[in-house]
Amino acid sequence: MRTGGRAFSYQELLDGSEATARHLLGRRIDLDGARVCFLVDPGWEYVATLWGVWRAGGMAVPLAVSHPPPELAYVLDDAEPSHVVVDPAMGERIADAAAARGLTLIAPGDATSSRDDPGGELPAVDPTRAAMMLYTSGTTGRPKGVVISHANIQAQVEALSEAWGWSSDDRILLHLPLHHVHGIVNVMTCALWNGAACDILPRFDPAAVWERLATGEYTLYMAVPTVYRRLIEAWGEADDQTKRRWSAGARACRLMVSGSAALPVPTLEQWRDMTGHTLLERYGMTEIGMALSNPLHAERRPGFVGGPLPGVQVRLVDEDEIPCESGAPGQIQVRGPTVFKEYWRRPEETRAAFTAEGWFRTGDQAVIEDGAYRILGRRSVDILKSGGEKISALEIEDVLRSHPDVKDCAVVGVPDAVWGDRVCAAVVPRTTDPPDAAELRAFAKGRLAPYKVPKEFLLVDDLPRNAMGKVTKPAVRDLFAADAGTATTDEDR
Repeated sequence: MRTGGRAFSYQELLDGSEATARHLLGRRIDLDGARVCFLVDPGWEYVATLWGVWRAGGMAVPLAVSHPPPELAYVLDDAEPSHVVVDPAMGERIADAAAARGLTLIAPGDATSSRDDPGGELPAVDPTRAAMMLYTSGTTGRPKGVVISHANIQAQVEALSEAWGWSSDDRILLHLPLHHVHGIVNVMTCALWNGAACDILPRFDPAAVWERLATGEYTLYMAVPTVYRRLIEAWGEADDQTKRRWSAGARACRLMVSGSAALPVPTLEQWRDMTGHTLLERYGMTEIGMALSNPLHAERRPGFVGGPLPGVQVRLVDEDEIPCESGAPGQIQVRGPTVFKEYWRRPEETRAAFTAEGWFRTGDQAVIEDGAYRILGRRSVDILKSGGEKISALEIEDVLRSHPDVKDCAVVGVPDAVWGDRVCAAVVPRTTDPPDAAELRAFAKGRLAPYKVPKEFLLVDDLPRNAMGKVTKPAVRDLFAADAGTATTDEDR
């Protein structure tokens, strides 16, 4: 592992995490599932803290370094931790909330260097015990704590290691937020599990990432669509010599992966033109880890997320939860050892999330075409019902993004007494001379069925997003309520 200009060995990680575990244990022999929240920048101390919590028998609750005090206080209230480990540089953001709840802050440096109790065995932790609690992105409601066992994490890592060909010869660059599965499991834990090298950047900076890739040292790279778009923009602003150097370095990777949000086809095509890589898109979520993945070696089709990963069962069901006939769209349900244990202290929501046979209801819609899954969207925010027609917001977004003057967009359904959902599009223009609503409407009408054409267009400087770069659709819907008098409407059908 390389971070902060220094390389750390696996032995150093073992020593540091053991010291952390003993510091957290104090005079106890086992944390026995007690929650340990930690607010630590990505890097050596983050990994040593995470492993230390696990080795002490605790449940790790990583906090988002980007979150404001009220969001951090929400997690403290919900998780009720026994310990809070905080980087001193970020202490002021959580100090008041911790003090109000009688919690003492621990500096990660103190924990990783502790030698208070050098003797005795650390607790034996059964794989079925809870390892980690990650909070959902909150794109459709208040974040929920997702309890993930050690066995869940192992199953997720083993599936990805097999599907993506991980080995000890790999080196990966990590700059993703470390309070989500993507960064913690897909990148960091997969690298450590396979004895590979993981280089951690504390923050994402497009030029810094390109310069790292330009070294040609990396075999793997994983990011979200928003990051790829920003890298494409940085590449476009560079001089010709820099472009060639950056592209050559990226080509040295054996695999580049995109996930956590739908990958727009134009982004895939631009990245392929620049680097020669057809991004491998996969599908997963906090509750299940990764479930679907495009193939490592075979052809990857734009707009598709491939098939089930090793050991993962996936099916599509209709509204009566009967398996769909071939070619029919349906809700994705997932079952297998990668699927989470429970929502923290939400037994009713946990029961509602599973069928009697143990299938997890993802709420996402998809269709299988020629053996590969194509995601249609999340039922609550991406599958709209307008005038009796079911509409995929993702399909409309892909069309609008193909307009040369559209940088990004988000399509939502705004409640309407006549149509049910009124299809509305928030558009981020690419230039200072943006297209008007009439031009966007004409463009969409030439490529979509009439009932799919947005009835309102709203030009915005940027789209509201969470820490993983996912657009928060409820916030987009609120934009139309706030601009009810300024958005341009079209009542044609």
